[in-house]
Amino acid sequence: MFLSAESFTADIRDRVFTHCRREEDTEMVSGKLDEELARMSAIADRITPGSMVLFNESFAATNEREGSEIARQVIRALLESGVKVLCVTHLFDLAHSLHEQRQDHALFLRAQRQPDGWRTFRLVEGEPLPTSHGEDLYERVFGTPARPEPFRTTPGT
Repeated sequence: MFLSAESFTADIRDRVFTHCRREEDTEMVSGKLDEELARMSAIADRITPGSMVLFNESFAATNEREGSEIARQVIRALLESGVKVLCVTHLFDLAHSLHEQRQDHALFLRAQRQPDGWRTFRLVEGEPLPTSHGEDLYERVFGTPARPEPFRTTPGT
């Protein structure tokens, strides 16, 4: 398995499943969330207590509140069944609520970012943040702030 690290050690699992974001259904048979839930159901039918599931931006096909709640329930059920879960998400509500549970076996990693905004492309342990720092990336790429000056209705105000 490809790994972008100098080394990696993990316990042995009897099965490994992935649940990653997919492109829109071009046949328009179902919506993205419906498709994600169907794939999760198929995994649930085959998973065992010694399995591991890798989630990558799962349940982001709906709004943050609903996607976070669905993911929380799925993750909770998997953990209670003895399944190891690895999750990559931009759903702050999800990450923050899981972090607040302060479970001993949980590890939260985030992209390292220097005080000046420079990224090292390393993962470091840390509390989830409510931002992905997109504004400073926008400014670096386009040379202008992401948020323009407030709209003024009266000249000079």
